[in-house]
Amino acid sequence: MTPTALRDAIAGELALVRALAPSVKIGPDDLLWRDADLCEPGTLSPNRQCRVVEAADGWLAINLARDDDRDLLPAWLGVEAGETDWDAIALPVRRKPVAALVEGASLLSLPVAAVGEATASPPHATTAPSSATATRSSTVLDLSALWAGPLCAGLLADAGLAVIRVESVTRPDPTPLTSPLLDARINGGKRRRALRLDDPALLDLIDGARVLVTSGRPHALARLGLTPERLFARNPALSWIAITAHGFHGAAAMRVGFGDDCAAAGGLVAWEGGSPRFLGDALADPLTGLRGARLALEHLAADRSGLIDVPLAATAADFAARSVLR
Repeated sequence: MTPTALRDAIAGELALVRALAPSVKIGPDDLLWRDADLCEPGTLSPNRQCRVVEAADGWLAINLARDDDRDLLPAWLGVEAGETDWDAIALPVRRKPVAALVEGASLLSLPVAAVGEATASPPHATTAPSSATATRSSTVLDLSALWAGPLCAGLLADAGLAVIRVESVTRPDPTPLTSPLLDARINGGKRRRALRLDDPALLDLIDGARVLVTSGRPHALARLGLTPERLFARNPALSWIAITAHGFHGAAAMRVGFGDDCAAAGGLVAWEGGSPRFLGDALADPLTGLRGARLALEHLAADRSGLIDVPLAATAADFAARSVLR
């Protein structure tokens, strides 16, 4: 059950969204819900993919969300190839300090975070140069996947904006298969267009957009030619909601993270007997989607443009602080 203080913090954020877009009707419970095979949160996340594990000097959230993550465990921890038993993983983790474990995981692109490592910093916004001839459309272009980014763009669709969801033909979003009801709720109000993300037509779509929502790491987007310098030179009126795990800028931009490990990074956990416990399902995802939508609506209302860095971990830290959980 969602703690009352956290639910109140979510309701407060929703009130800010509704002040800008009264047509948004979703409530806190619906915001946090998805159709998936879930268990009760504890040391193991509800989707059974992430676990909090004690290290020599603190706690880690280790997320084995992808098959490739399990394949990297020998390189990270020195365990036997094919060994994915949590007890076997916990043994080498207990012998090493948190900082070294996080650094090693980051180099391997493993979604691992120290519990409580993130700070509740305000979203970093970079203002783009203005232009009298800049695009002033109300189109939102959704290039994101999974939960946070699509929810952000879905709330903007609920607010009455025209949203185009670009669906990668080479790396399709698994959400329609894993959570079809969630997909219908957060993506059902969008016009869908299948496209290769390296297709030149994508730049034409971005040129005509007022808001861009992404959830990729900046170096991966740069390989597609999607850099702030290029996109704002083409479309100075663009508001880019850049959702990442730990931030769009600096060394943290290289880190991989998902909703459960980033929630733990933000301290959005319960403590029982000195051990952290998950509070819900991938909480950093819906909270960041909500925060991103609010920031996009504020940018539109003020006629601002630029890149807004909305990290999962820092968003979780902010909601944890507002809920007096850290």
